[in-house]
This record gives sequence, structure tokens and C-alpha cells, in this order.
Amino acid sequence: MTQQEQLDVTIASSARVYDYLLGGKTNFEADRKLAGQLIERLPALPIMFRAQRELVGRIVRHLALEHGVRQFLDIGTGIPTSPNVHEAVQAAVPESRVVYVDNDPIVLAHARALLTSSAEGATAFLDADLRKPEPILAEAARTLDFTQPVAVVMVGVLHLVPDADQPRAIIECYLAGVPAGSYLVITQPASDVNAEAAAAGARQYNSFVATPQTRRDHAGTAEFFNGLDLVEPGLVQAHQWRPDPGSSPSGSISAWAGVARKL
Repeated sequence: MTQQEQLDVTIASSARVYDYLLGGKTNFEADRKLAGQLIERLPALPIMFRAQRELVGRIVRHLALEHGVRQFLDIGTGIPTSPNVHEAVQAAVPESRVVYVDNDPIVLAHARALLTSSAEGATAFLDADLRKPEPILAEAARTLDFTQPVAVVMVGVLHLVPDADQPRAIIECYLAGVPAGSYLVITQPASDVNAEAAAAGARQYNSFVATPQTRRDHAGTAEFFNGLDLVEPGLVQAHQWRPDPGSSPSGSISAWAGVARKL
């Protein structure tokens, strides 16, 4: 099946809705309509998405500068939205290497925007399904050295993996492929923050998209980190994870965020 055959712009796409909420231009009427309906249910949604984007930059810079991580596997990267992982991390450590993974046709159409690496580092993009870790790890090994620590970044993607697909087992496969000293980065839309509005928004979203979302509570998200060493401040709301100096996190962002080290 070609990308053109896969792409149906009359059905909202999670990647394009995310793009619209971040102020991007790679979206269509169905995406904008759904985004508007979601904002009616959750007025803080654009703030939450921007907070998540800012969080990614904070995390990868922290891992590069404070923990010496030089390799990043960004799974479910979404439509290019600056700063991307490689822009954020290579600005801090130019020799960093980043592999992006996604299988959304719109994302693939814009993949070239992700491939402008620093001269010292490297960047690659894989068209692959995150639920199949083995081929992803094999292909990523062309760019990443799996004898050295790797940060596995799963930001804004696990809610698209239902419990029936065993997300914990998928995560364990990725972690089995990276050495001790590697890190797991996760964000997860919360079911237990602003619970009533979050549930209504999820129902609205799921009625319009081909891939429904699964929100999870704090305990359910914490299970993804079983056996790992959580980095301070632990599993917290996205805006509370090591906010930049001078910022004043406030409000209530309906998403959990955490970073943990493989022992």
C-alpha cells in the first residue's frame, strides 16, 4: 500500500491534531475540527501539549549534560516540531546521535526535516511500527552503538498503545536491547488528573480517530518503570519535571512524565 493510499485526510490523525495544538501547519479540516472539540472539553489542552514539547527539550538536555547520554531513540516522534530531539540535544552536545521512529504517512512525508544533523553527530529516521521492537533495534544499530547507553524516548505515544497490545512487554523488549546505564523516558496522558474532563475528552477523541487513546493513572504509568531507577523528581505531572530556572509551574497538566535508568 502506498503512502497516498494510507493517507485519508477526512479522518483525524493523532500526529496532525498534535501538530495543530502546537500551532503547526501540517493538519487538515478533520484534525482542526477534532482539536476544537477537544479544547471545548479540555481548555488547557494546548497548554498541556506545549508543556510536553518543552519537557522533551528539558529531559534530553538533562540526560546529555548531567548523565553523559549521547544516543537517543525517539519512538513515535510525530510531525517535526522545532525544537526536535536532535536540535535540543545537539545544541548541548553536538556529537549526539538520534534515531527517530514513526509510521504515520504525514510524518514520513516530512521526515527530511528531521535529518539535518550537526556535523559532529548523526540523525536517522525509521518507518516502523513501535510494537515491533526487534526490527527497529536492528535498523537503529546502523546509527546507534548499543554497547553504549541509549535514551529510549516514548513521549506522547504510549496512549496510542492499548493494554491489549501489552505496552509493558513492548517496553521491556526495547530495554532488553540497550545496555545498563541507558534511560527510559515516558509521558502518558493521565486518567486521574481532572478525571471527569479527561474521560470526556478521551471519549470525544476516540469517536473521531482510527487509533483510539488509552489514558492511564499514576499507578498504571508507574508500572512501565518497574525494575528501573527513577530519576528525581520521579513520576510527576509534565510541567513539574525539573522546570527551567525562573519558571513557575502552575495549574494542573493532565499528563504523567518520568525518566528512569536501567540498572
